[in-house]
Amino acid sequence: MRILLVEDETSIANFLREGLEEEGFAIDFSDNGKKGLQMAQDNLDEYDVIILDWMLPGLSGIEICRSIRKENQTVPIIFLTARDTIDDVVFGLEAGANDYLRKPFAFEELLARIRVLMRGKRGENTRFSYGPIEMDVDSHKVTKDGKPIELTQKEFSLLEFLLRNKGKVSRRTRIIEKVWDVHFDYDTSVIDVYINSLRKKLDDENAISFIETIRGVGYRINDDL
Repeated sequence: MRILLVEDETSIANFLREGLEEEGFAIDFSDNGKKGLQMAQDNLDEYDVIILDWMLPGLSGIEICRSIRKENQTVPIIFLTARDTIDDVVFGLEAGANDYLRKPFAFEELLARIRVLMRGKRGENTRFSYGPIEMDVDSHKVTKDGKPIELTQKEFSLLEFLLRNKGKVSRRTRIIEKVWDVHFDYDTSVIDVYINSLRKKLDDENAISFIETIRGVGYRINDDL
């Protein structure tokens, strides 16, 4: 899933980027308000969440938020700020933010708020059942025939993306954008490595794979499972 982070404090930005990437998110980043707004406007339909610092060079988080809301009313926006009065909170929410987190904050709290907002945006269940495979996004668990399956963070994110798009062909470029980073500059054959790993962990021996390869295009969950 893809997040835009606009934060000019280097230590906080680096901490958040590393932490969110470890959790499987693809992160686009800017430390400048004007650039951050341009990135948001160029990719509004692609972002699952936008995280904005309040005070930014070039353009404030409030100005960015208001501009985004003129074009998109649904993308979740979280403010990060040292401002802590009730008036500040109200001001930020009235500008169009969905949530407000005061600095300093615990990473786990930010992560929890991101997941809540993403669930609300999708309006989808966070539990998936497909044949013998069960996925619970909230608890970060995958089972097959009731037995736990250990997946890496990227394997988990890839499986979640495919299950959310069951019945559709997930193009390789789309997978790179949503599961990795839009600026991912390696050969997209890395996707094949993770697909093969999922197949080894989840497929039955000598059975048709539950992930179907659409040659030259991408992948699709196999409806014959």
